[in-house]
Amino acid sequence: MADTNTKARIIVVEDDPVLRTALTFALEIEGYTVTACATGEALLATLLPEANACLVIEHHLPGRDGLDALKVLRKRGVTLPAILLAAHPRPGLTAAAARRGAAVLDKALIGPELARRVEEQLAGRELARQVCGVLAHA
Repeated sequence: MADTNTKARIIVVEDDPVLRTALTFALEIEGYTVTACATGEALLATLLPEANACLVIEHHLPGRDGLDALKVLRKRGVTLPAILLAAHPRPGLTAAAARRGAAVLDKALIGPELARRVEEQLAGRELARQVCGVLAHA
């Protein structure tokens, strides 16, 4: 894992308590600090960091689904990278998630793929921040 991500905060939103615990455990083993929520509403009530964090959101949540919660966060100006978890994601979901700045990960591939995707999202956000900083000073 890259040194820049060792203290990154991951916000996991998963309604299944067993999977939420497993995701939290797996990400903590990778060195991340994890905040876990059970619903989209709980995510929206969470004080989120402005940087060095990544959202990992289950798509099919009771009440407000993951995509809708992400839409609300984007309207609030939250720009954190995000990964939407879905069982057998359909192409339309992938496109909708991309419009909200999120990658989609099939739940069947969660194992070692989740930590890799989190690192990709955090690295991509850092690169974008560096490019914007250079452009601002040009």
